[in-house]
Amino acid sequence: MEWPAVLDEYQKLIFRMNTPQVMIDNAGCSNSTRVMIDSARKHGVLLEAVQVLTDLNLSIEKAYVSSDGRWSMDVFHVTDLDGNKLTDESVIHYMEQSLGTIQFTKSERVEGLTALELTGSDRIGLLSEVSAVLAELECNVVESKVWTHNGRIASLIYLKDCDSGSPIEDSQKIGKIEARLRHVLKGDNDIRSAKTSVSVVGTHTERRLHQMMYADRDYERKFSVCGDSPIVLVQKCSDRGYSVINIMCKDRRKLLFDVVCTLTDMQYVVFHATINTTAYRANMEFFIKHVDGTPINSEAEKDRVIQCLRAGIERRASEGVRLELCTTDKRGLLAEVTRTFRENGLNVTRAEISTTRDTSLDVFYVTDTSGNPADPKIIEEVREKIGTDSLKVKELPMIYHQKEEIDEPHLGIGGNMLVSLGSLLKRNLSYLGLIKSCS
Repeated sequence: MEWPAVLDEYQKLIFRMNTPQVMIDNAGCSNSTRVMIDSARKHGVLLEAVQVLTDLNLSIEKAYVSSDGRWSMDVFHVTDLDGNKLTDESVIHYMEQSLGTIQFTKSERVEGLTALELTGSDRIGLLSEVSAVLAELECNVVESKVWTHNGRIASLIYLKDCDSGSPIEDSQKIGKIEARLRHVLKGDNDIRSAKTSVSVVGTHTERRLHQMMYADRDYERKFSVCGDSPIVLVQKCSDRGYSVINIMCKDRRKLLFDVVCTLTDMQYVVFHATINTTAYRANMEFFIKHVDGTPINSEAEKDRVIQCLRAGIERRASEGVRLELCTTDKRGLLAEVTRTFRENGLNVTRAEISTTRDTSLDVFYVTDTSGNPADPKIIEEVREKIGTDSLKVKELPMIYHQKEEIDEPHLGIGGNMLVSLGSLLKRNLSYLGLIKSCS
């Protein structure tokens, strides 16, 4: 037997031994599709599996994770966004292929684009200033995601040259872009260093945003517990040497991804986990150890884990009115739209920018300058300026209605109740009228 043939068979054996076994079952559960993954245990493989499911816009209703020695069995109960089982064979086939190769996942890069990372102190109108600088420097924003949390901002922007349509590779121009944006991000009172850099990591975009905000220490603040704040508890499991983390919070899309991403990037391994969602609430329990095999050993480490998990959950929490823009792409479009927001007193708390062929598909979450729900009249005025057929209201900030009730002036129990109900009803009716006009 020739050596090349022997080596080839050996590589096939190694591949078969490490390839996850994936089974997708539509018969075992009445209201969800069950996805079962049997694989060799490896740090980060749980995150990769959850990433595949969330990137397919699937809702994870329940999940069970169990590791025994060198092997793991992960079970996910998933539905589509309408709460139905998966019936599209092409989606199921793609999911089987993607989950079956997670042990061999490589870094992915967006070809033909320059990736730019930004972190700094957040302020009103910052996205407008950044967009204006990029437009002035002849940079076309093809894709971008922007997160804000705890007074900080992180953004990953994919650019190309406006004239040539090619990635920006000239070192002098890149240096100029970085310097101009760093000056904008720093502002007048940035207590930390604003950072701009060309990304060479090739990491999943949303995971990279988590890493950027974690490195920027956005979690460093005192958390107050209110109705929608995530509750995170850390306990010891002395019998097996685990630390047990319990999380109770409002359920939403990609919640499990954000939690597992935070634990993975903090170098913790999930050995066992149970996730349940009921009535828009999520209850999660994780048995973890550090990658070196030790549990959480100090109060300082415990507090840091709690802070980081709360921050990881809150970064993506929807703040403000969700506005969706669908229009023909043109040079300087993002700068024009964000300038209109700024000039009308709207603050962008989160954004997702994407361009498909010649169409721009953008999502913005906006509040007023104080972080409260934007006035429906101002939203309508902005829509008229940008184009009512192009900019539509898609989601209301219900979390802020509850906040308004708490923030009302003290008028006694009866007075508070009347004022709160009146404010809530008035604003809901205004927004419902606005959404109806956008349908």
